[in-house]
Amino acid sequence: MTRPTLDSFRRIVVKVGSSLLVDPRKAEAKRDWLAKLADDIAALHHRGADVLVVSSGAVALGRSVLGLPQGPLPLEDSQAAAAVGQIALARLWSETLGNLGVTAGQVLVTLGDTEQRRRYLYARECLNRLLALRAVPVINENDTVATAEIRYGDNDRLAARVATMASADLLVLLSDVDGLYTAPPASDPSAKLIEVIPRVTAEVEAMAGGAASLYSRGGMRTKIEAAKIATTGGAHMVIADGRVEAPLSRIAAGGPCSWFLTSSTPVTARKKWIAGSLEPKGIVHIDAGAERALYSGKSLLPAGVTAIEGGFSRGECVVIRNAAGGEIGRGLVTYDATDALRLIGRSSREIEGLLGFKGPDEVIHRDDMALNGE
Repeated sequence: MTRPTLDSFRRIVVKVGSSLLVDPRKAEAKRDWLAKLADDIAALHHRGADVLVVSSGAVALGRSVLGLPQGPLPLEDSQAAAAVGQIALARLWSETLGNLGVTAGQVLVTLGDTEQRRRYLYARECLNRLLALRAVPVINENDTVATAEIRYGDNDRLAARVATMASADLLVLLSDVDGLYTAPPASDPSAKLIEVIPRVTAEVEAMAGGAASLYSRGGMRTKIEAAKIATTGGAHMVIADGRVEAPLSRIAAGGPCSWFLTSSTPVTARKKWIAGSLEPKGIVHIDAGAERALYSGKSLLPAGVTAIEGGFSRGECVVIRNAAGGEIGRGLVTYDATDALRLIGRSSREIEGLLGFKGPDEVIHRDDMALNGE
């Protein structure tokens, strides 16, 4: 099966682990390595691709500054290290990308930001706005407030959630191995690299091992879990060795790596999720003109809304009914029901005057809508 090419993707999430970014002997950043990776990221950015970075390293950098010992830390020490390290990590990315004419923006997330629909929607809008402004979001789990019970604990799965949230079409996991092998290569000389994985099966999951790095919380098992999340969300995923110079260039040149493929796209995967996986919390009735606009690919504007039913909140799923009362689809609303009621039949230009704040122009964005027959 043919493997994809890196330059065919429009929105790419790159995950960088602590063991790649931080030298375990000196407990400081590998600046020369990062500069080469930044060259790769800048090249993608300048050709027009959207690039997001999910970067570990805050705790590893912070513990060095605070003089904390190596090995597992108590929760309060880990949080303190993260608080100091996040500043260092953000500065490191900002300066390194800034030297190449690329603006970086720090985004700290928790488990709830990717799992709760309302917070998910706000986080998604923030990422989309940063990308529209041609910035590179640098994302990390907010370890200063996350606890063992409410955290991801590894950035592989977090990166996969970010890829889904941002509607990325590729997730790159830079690792300390070339990819997925048929057996652990360190103990089995006959192990072979699997270059293309059409889908994640039970057999593929059985090949996963455990964590092996000083700073890493994950291993191949979390990468396989990330592959399931990413491919279900419509993104391809690739695992490659990040220890080399310019690792993205190596992937682009056909270097050894493992590609996990998806048969979907971010948009179609999202529409399937909206159509079949969410419980509607209300109903939005629309007129005939709005129905025609929706089927021509437009978003639902307040002017086309004729009635609202239910007590839904922003980001929740609602049924869309046409003038005859028939269900034509479902979508995620951008306003609470109380605000949506005040916008019925009004122009988008009136939103700020009616609500006292400038909200989205649409009641349901076309990307957050699944119409019957799609």
